Amino acid sequence: MSLNPDLVRARCTEIEESVLRLERFRSIGREEFLSNQDWLDIACHRLLVAIEAALALCYHVSAKRVKRVPEEYAACFGMLGDAGLIPPALAERLKQMARFRNLLVHVYCVHVYWKMAYGRLYDVISGDLEDLREFAGAITRLL
Repeated sequence: MSLNPDLVRARCTEIEESVLRLERFRSIGREEFLSNQDWLDIACHRLLVAIEAALALCYHVSAKRVKRVPEEYAACFGMLGDAGLIPPALAERLKQMARFRNLLVHVYCVHVYWKMAYGRLYDVISGDLEDLREFAGAITRLL
């Protein structure tokens, strides 16, 4: 089955717009970033938008190309890696990002975990955003 090009383009645009916004935080030192609640809120939101867009793409491709969808988010990227639709190493990194997404969503109201989550947020912004772009590019090439 063919992929929906409009859906793919829309989700890739969401990823790119969010990554561009997040990249602005790279010039800020870790401690300064972690001390500014407004920046943390913006970064959390934009990262969630980007990961959710990547997950929507993942589920769409899984349904259309692999003919099944997983029960959990992280497994979706693994399925695409196993099917040869994205590089296995990228699939592994994106599985970790999906798990981090779960942390961001599910412990949002549990303040004690935020210090750890915000530190990981900074790490993702500093070194893992390109994985989202790489994923969007790989899916676009499937069109």
